[in-house]
Amino acid sequence: MWSDRRCVVFRRTPQMLVLGAFVTGWLMTAQTAPLIAAGPLQVHPANPRYFTDGTKMPDGSLRAIYLTGSHHWHNLQDAGRLGGPLTKRFDYDGYLEFLTQLDHNFMRMWAWEGGAWWWQGGENDEYYAPIAYSRGGSGITLDGKPKFDLSQFNSEYFERLRSRVVAARDRGIYVGVMLFQGWSIYSHGYGNPWPLHPFNEANNINGINGDADKDGEGREVHSLQVPAVTRLQEAYVRKVVDTLNDLDNVLYEITNETAIFSRDWQYHMVRYIKEYEAGKPKQHPVGMTAFDSGREGSMEALFASPADWISPQNDGVSGDYQNDPPAADGRKVIVSDTDHLWGVGGDRVWVWRSFTRGHHPVYMDPLSKPDWVRSSEAEMQGARKAMGQTRRIAERVNLGTMTPRGDLASSGYCLACPGREYLVYQPTPGKAFSVDLEAGTYRHEWCNPQQGATVESGTLTVASGQRRFQAPFDGDAVLYLKRRTQEGHE
Repeated sequence: MWSDRRCVVFRRTPQMLVLGAFVTGWLMTAQTAPLIAAGPLQVHPANPRYFTDGTKMPDGSLRAIYLTGSHHWHNLQDAGRLGGPLTKRFDYDGYLEFLTQLDHNFMRMWAWEGGAWWWQGGENDEYYAPIAYSRGGSGITLDGKPKFDLSQFNSEYFERLRSRVVAARDRGIYVGVMLFQGWSIYSHGYGNPWPLHPFNEANNINGINGDADKDGEGREVHSLQVPAVTRLQEAYVRKVVDTLNDLDNVLYEITNETAIFSRDWQYHMVRYIKEYEAGKPKQHPVGMTAFDSGREGSMEALFASPADWISPQNDGVSGDYQNDPPAADGRKVIVSDTDHLWGVGGDRVWVWRSFTRGHHPVYMDPLSKPDWVRSSEAEMQGARKAMGQTRRIAERVNLGTMTPRGDLASSGYCLACPGREYLVYQPTPGKAFSVDLEAGTYRHEWCNPQQGATVESGTLTVASGQRRFQAPFDGDAVLYLKRRTQEGHE
């Protein structure tokens, strides 16, 4: 099922991100050229936990697309400290190679609206480039540069956006294009970025004031309170859509971690994209990701939204997406992101639990371990490898026919099409478990996600009912069962 591969990780230097190598362990065999999208994604009509690109499986059903991968804060824009050069210049080609070697097929492409707080010091002195708007205005902004002209887009930004999405497409990688940024408009408790925002009236020549209540922050920008701001945002959205509409590997994300006050504005933006793309050759999925706070009602707001996909957070009501993810029920495609659960966190076990509950796990990846990250290097590498492992399995099974069926396995983690295919995860090391099977002959494989090996395979014939299994190795375990026909085919 899996074999050894090599991958690369980044280590940060003061000037750029560079590559270093390590051995990953195991991934599924039969690695081929990247699976290039055959068309834009749409929610799978028969199994809305997943997307499909419209291609067919051998049995005539629609192929389900499973998304998983690492993302990084600087994979679109470079960054620097005010008064200095852009010191964080991202090695995007190296990053794509990193994703490819890990068999990842998804990234969030981060967008920063202006400057941001410098998270290591809590100061408002980090800036990003390029920004979506031209700096052709007369006068000086609060960061000491020419003012923004909000009537003119910055061609460098959109050219970079398109070229990077195209480069990802050529590697078989889907891109969640982030449109807005909650950490660019108000303080999340670490410093206030609003003085560097283009919609701060001190920074533009157009008379736009995104701080209508004059509290020194820009929460109103992610609301519908200032119609002039909303019209500018709609124009920006149209520009992004026009730039990317012909590409099949695109999803849209409204904003990253703006608090729940932005709900109606986010709903408006989801509908606006859908309405605008309805007149375009292609339509793409639109998502809403976790709000800034985990307050009660936040998950309800995501599930009630017009979005096609969501990223959850722990709101104290809707389940523990960190330790025991609730099974996806098909109301939305769930892209479960460590960014909204830990910041940087999660491990191999979290990936497998999420996958077998019908989610699409993605990882907020610092690419090398900074001091403030509590995760160990082993946990980080385990999460990266597990995403590739689950992706290779997802391409092997008929995922579109499989649903989370924790009731069929005593471990509680099972994807199944009963009577045809079962994929069971046992997170408890060395513990036996039972699976409720329909009668028949099955090919089985035991897979060791820690060591990277298919430890045992063969066939077994069972009567209907529960069958007890014990992994032939220590550690967490994966059992794959596929029924054979009377002719011996699968």
